[in-house]
Amino acid sequence: MYRLVAAVTAHTVRVNRGNMPLISSPARRPPTSRSALSTRHCEGGRMHRIDCLQYCNWSEKIFRQMREGGVDAVHVTIAYHEMFREMVANVEQWNGWFERHSNLIFAGRTGDDVRQARSEGRTAIFFGFQNPSPIEDDIGLVEICHMLGARFMQLTYNNQSLLATGCYESEDTGITRMGRAVIAEMNRVGLVIDMSHSAERSTLDAIEVSSRPIAITHANPSFWHPARRNKSDDLLKALGESGGMLGFSLYPHHLKDGTNCTLDSFCEMIARTAELMGVSQIGIGSDLCQDQPDSVVEWMRVGRWTKDIDYGEGSAANAGFPPMPSWFQDNRHFDAIATGLHKQGFSQADVAGIMGDNWLNFYDASFGPAE
Repeated sequence: MYRLVAAVTAHTVRVNRGNMPLISSPARRPPTSRSALSTRHCEGGRMHRIDCLQYCNWSEKIFRQMREGGVDAVHVTIAYHEMFREMVANVEQWNGWFERHSNLIFAGRTGDDVRQARSEGRTAIFFGFQNPSPIEDDIGLVEICHMLGARFMQLTYNNQSLLATGCYESEDTGITRMGRAVIAEMNRVGLVIDMSHSAERSTLDAIEVSSRPIAITHANPSFWHPARRNKSDDLLKALGESGGMLGFSLYPHHLKDGTNCTLDSFCEMIARTAELMGVSQIGIGSDLCQDQPDSVVEWMRVGRWTKDIDYGEGSAANAGFPPMPSWFQDNRHFDAIATGLHKQGFSQADVAGIMGDNWLNFYDASFGPAE
């Protein structure tokens, strides 16, 4: 059963970076209390529902399923290995969907767009990159990407980038010189640093270097399932203490028992993570890749960086997208998670926070220019 954890105070946080010296930093924003969540959210008794990562084969069917599932906002990937001009072409494609399906979706820019979506029965779509390739090697493109609607950018995918180290590299050298400069620019304009695919030291560096809380939009704790992409206790503690957010992934390679993961196991993991990080610092980032052909997962893993096939978290015998768990197939199934959280002993306010209100808090604080 979930046990209430006292709010983290603003004492000094010390993070062990393996063979790196211990570095101290003040906690920037204590986790929000349960009572504050109760008074500020659940407007009209209805929780906001936000999924902070999807990369589906977009269609009217999926947009309608978002509405059937009451999903108020989705952070969608518009770049894996695309360079700037290729990313702009993806924005153009989304603009066409916004025009054709304006009764279902619209472009999100701020937290208030989530509230508007809720009131109008539509879904606000927020753009993000799973690699910094759209900024190429030009820091000036950070602000332009933000102007085009990007609100999240990973500093790496699985490999080393110009900014940081990906989780598949054998050596993690941390945030680079350009990475520090880009983090400062992202902080200035309101483009969230996402470290979902980054290695441990680089992620701890990002928490340290960033003047604003960062996010891990789609991953799970390694104590539950030791996938290369999942995150250590020390990292998650540092993330929570800095005011950052973790989105729980439903991608089977990140789940204990994969496709056969049970809802009870998933929700028990969320309860344990709430005790580790604070209940106000966690949400959902499903990593739903609905209706995508297997050629897309090859593009995600290989891009243009190698002529060989890289299987990532899969294998030669299991190279494609794995089947989703039976209890979460698409956007219509978020109610199952909410029910499972109640079963774990979470209060209504806590469930509302995890299902969307915590992300809404984060959106409100993160998407505008630094004060």
